[in-house]
Amino acid sequence: MLLDLMRELAEFEDYLDDFRVDEQALLSRVFGPDAQCEVLVADVGRHLAGYAVALAIPFTFDLRPTLLLKELYVREGYRRAGLGQALMQGVALLAQRKGAGRLKWDVLRGNARAQAFYARLGGKPDDKWVAYQMDRQALDRLVASAEMVDSHRS
Repeated sequence: MLLDLMRELAEFEDYLDDFRVDEQALLSRVFGPDAQCEVLVADVGRHLAGYAVALAIPFTFDLRPTLLLKELYVREGYRRAGLGQALMQGVALLAQRKGAGRLKWDVLRGNARAQAFYARLGGKPDDKWVAYQMDRQALDRLVASAEMVDSHRS
């Protein structure tokens, strides 16, 4: 089942305690009428062996979408069988169909196998940008600080 693979990735990337996806959320967010992303799967026989999650950022500077590869995972017993490459080819085809100007993704720092895999496919690290993020607490603090400024203006 897809959720099992997603949990395996969450465990590998050390965020299993924060993992909140359940079957209902997956159905509505991936397969519902307002789908937020697309999922490609690799199956071997009757076994789900890997998956990729991609989402499109509608347009940027060149008025073409950027396709963001959010997750790519192949179960340990199925690696080195070409499934990762097949998933990436599927993502590239999706990007092409959407008229994307680029495909972007992140690689977990220290995951040398993934870095070598992506490099073999023609991927390159993007040294121009530094990834940033805000957790929920930081978002809440930022919103609260804006509300305080607004209340002082009134």
